[in-house]
Amino acid sequence: MSRPKNQNYKGHGVSKGKEREQRTLVRFKTTLMNTLMDVLRRRPGWVEVKDEGEWDFYWCDVSWLRENFDHIYMDEHVRISHFRNHYELTRKNYMVKNLKRFRKQLEREAGKLEAAKCDFFPKTFEMPCEYHLFVEEFRKNPGITWIMKPGTVGKKLTSLEAPAPRSSASNPSGSHDTRSSDDQKDEIPVENYVAQRYIENPYLIGGRKFDLRVYVLVMSYIPLRAWLYRDGFARFSNTRFTLNSLDDQYVHLTNVAVQKTSPDYHPKKGCKWMLQRFRQYLASKHGPQVVEVLFSDMDNIFVKSLQSVQKVIISDKHCFELYGYDILIDQDLKPWLLEVNASPSLTASSQEDYELKTCLLEDTLNVVDMEARLTGREKRVGGFDLMWNDGPVSREEGTPDLSGIGTFVTNTHLGCINDRKKQLRQLFHSLQVQKKTPS
Repeated sequence: MSRPKNQNYKGHGVSKGKEREQRTLVRFKTTLMNTLMDVLRRRPGWVEVKDEGEWDFYWCDVSWLRENFDHIYMDEHVRISHFRNHYELTRKNYMVKNLKRFRKQLEREAGKLEAAKCDFFPKTFEMPCEYHLFVEEFRKNPGITWIMKPGTVGKKLTSLEAPAPRSSASNPSGSHDTRSSDDQKDEIPVENYVAQRYIENPYLIGGRKFDLRVYVLVMSYIPLRAWLYRDGFARFSNTRFTLNSLDDQYVHLTNVAVQKTSPDYHPKKGCKWMLQRFRQYLASKHGPQVVEVLFSDMDNIFVKSLQSVQKVIISDKHCFELYGYDILIDQDLKPWLLEVNASPSLTASSQEDYELKTCLLEDTLNVVDMEARLTGREKRVGGFDLMWNDGPVSREEGTPDLSGIGTFVTNTHLGCINDRKKQLRQLFHSLQVQKKTPS
């Protein structure tokens, strides 16, 4: 990045040339007082910076990013927790626009079969610009339930306030929205809405609707380099699912903040399952092969959605992003992308949740690698598996066989055993040995 014309900028970091030298002191800054702060403060060699002090690492909120990103100079090694225009993927109206454009591009360049791999989001129209197309579709398919979602979300409009889905276009609202209450929002007034077909046949467990929260870490868009975390969770509604009560938020919304207010909510039982438990449940009901197909379809969602914004996101070497993907599964075991969060909630709702988020954040910092300990050739770091590195990453060692003759298995392990502590011990031990061995 070049220095801004305004001379009042704050420079951040140390002199160039030291960027890959192993650092024992990392100055960090954040405004988030939750699990993240605990993890940052406990990290060996990391020191908290307050107010206007110089920093090497800043886990900022999106409003700070919008106001400051273009006005600061950052040294080579400095890292910040968002891409400049992250909203191309994380605002619903932009996400849908980019996915539609990418689908058309795939159809032109690779044919309809390849383009069909993008059919993982419900039929959606942006309001008000596609209102006439929506009305046409609405009349063509009477009786279908449609929901309205804010495309650009301000802090005052959260899923807590969103009424439940309605089948009437004239009284829209509603939501598959499943955010936790402190998922950060962009503080921009609501101007656009999307009208989206409501998935009326969700897969139910114990008669209850749920969605999945999955974590994807993007270190670069050009080239695309993305990691998938092994852990995540299913979030359940507290009340049995029915389409007869469209106004009941406890039936249709799965975010914990809403469910906690339910009169019959049990704090000890909670409303989350870890992804390992969910995967085991599905395997026992449908068999491991069916589950492999479902999880492979989810891998496709992660990769295609990132590819859809690859050319429009401003890829900056200082930036990384930890996305929270919300996935709904229907009765046919087809996964649907509901939304992508730029700032997934890092506040824990239980001890199990706290442990998951602590490990997730520790491993995010391990991949970001401010200490410059990694070689850059790793395919696994703790609970993260390298899913895409300018192309699909194979589970097998060596060059992947993409000819179609051999079997290519993507290097993803979502919902599988996460023996991260053991893996990190082995990884950092082998890195120490490599450094001691003379070349």
